[in-house]
Formats: sequence, structure tokens, C-alpha cells
Amino acid sequence: MSNYRAGSSFFAHIRVSSFENGVRDVPNVDYRLNAIVDFDAIGPDKDLGALALAAVRGGATIIQYRDKNSATRDMIDRARQIHAAIKATGVPLLVNDRIDVALAVGVEGVHVGREDMAVADVRHLLGPNAIIGLTVKNEPDAQAAIDGDIDYACIGGLFETPTKENLQPIGFDGFKRLAAIIRKAKPHLPIGAIAGIGLERTPLAIEAGADGVAVISAIFRQDDPQGAAHTLRSAVDEALQVREPA
Repeated sequence: MSNYRAGSSFFAHIRVSSFENGVRDVPNVDYRLNAIVDFDAIGPDKDLGALALAAVRGGATIIQYRDKNSATRDMIDRARQIHAAIKATGVPLLVNDRIDVALAVGVEGVHVGREDMAVADVRHLLGPNAIIGLTVKNEPDAQAAIDGDIDYACIGGLFETPTKENLQPIGFDGFKRLAAIIRKAKPHLPIGAIAGIGLERTPLAIEAGADGVAVISAIFRQDDPQGAAHTLRSAVDEALQVREPA
């Protein structure tokens, strides 16, 4: 696992502390726009590296590779392709669920959920400088975000989405409730919103308290992924400016 360090325009600084004293170096994660490269949603005929780079050039601050059904070797090959395409930009690549794939490729981190490996075990395997994100769907998940050594939480699913079945979408009211639980204990932890978030809902997600949004279709099912990412990133930045004026 590579030791990810701030160094690009997206990552301005890092809180440096001594891991020997029980506190690790904490990446200052910029969660404004998490572009999820979902192989099942995008399809096998697309160049995932080129798509990821287009999203980064448009303003994505995190790229997440998600692949629920492929063989492990194929996942490693695709993750390497994506990582090679974006590594020079300084934007981190996270692998969804698969710690083994993340280790094999040497990406900057992982995103896990309730059915995946426990956060403590992920941290043990990946080390103190890996970025670890956690999905939060309910109150027990919110408590896990508080207890776990994570770098961001992503709350959802907020709404129905064509790329994933959300049998119990929580909407913005649910987002606010769960975010409040986490922020009471971890006021500086970045919190994102996911599922059914497009351009129209992005400002509403930020208004509800999100620090950014995670999207698939809103970027990768558009004719111009770079342009779509740019438009979404601008919407996030404008909404953040309204919420937290300089």
C-alpha cells in the first residue's frame, strides 16, 4: 500500500502526528466529488482508465473503483489501469470492498460497508496512511463510523438509483439524522451523500450538510464525462460557498 500524502491541488495539507504515540497521520480527504467507476454499470466495452482521467480533469476529487462480480485477476488488471491513468494527478484511487485488490495494486485506499471486512482489520492490513471510507445506512453504521479509524463516511442510499437497488432510501431527512449523530462525535470527519444524486439534487445534498457527493450515472453515463464532472464539481463548490461563505 502506498503511503498517500497530500501534494496536489486537491489535498492542501495533512494533520501530521506520531503513530508511535497512538495517533496516525490523517489524510485530509477532499470529498467534494467522488466519481465511482462501477464496472457493472459502465460496461466492459469502455476504457475505465480514460473515463477516470476524464472525471479527474473535470474536477473529481476521489475515484472509486467498484466491481461486484468480476474475477479477482480481472479486477486487479482494471484497478491497475485506472491507477496508472490518474496517479500523476494526485487524486486518490479507492477500491470498493476488496482489500486484496487494493493491496495488490497499491492504491491509496478502500471503501467498505457493513458486510465487508471490519474497519479495524482493514486498518491493520493497509496501514496508518491508507484512506478508509465507510458506508453509513443506519444508526448502527453511524456508530461504527464514530468508533472506526476512518477518513470519511458516505451516507446512503438517499434515493432510488438505476445502478443499485435501495430498498429503503432514506432521503435528505435520513441523511441529516445520521450525519448529526456522526458530527456530534467527529465534527471534522468528511461526510458524503450517495445514491440518486444528480445535478439537481447536488445543491440540496450540500444544503443538507454533505461535504460532497458520490455519483456514477451523473458522470459515467453521460456523453461528456469530463464536462459532466466539471458541472457537478461547480455545483458542489457553489453550494458549499453558500453554506459556508468565506
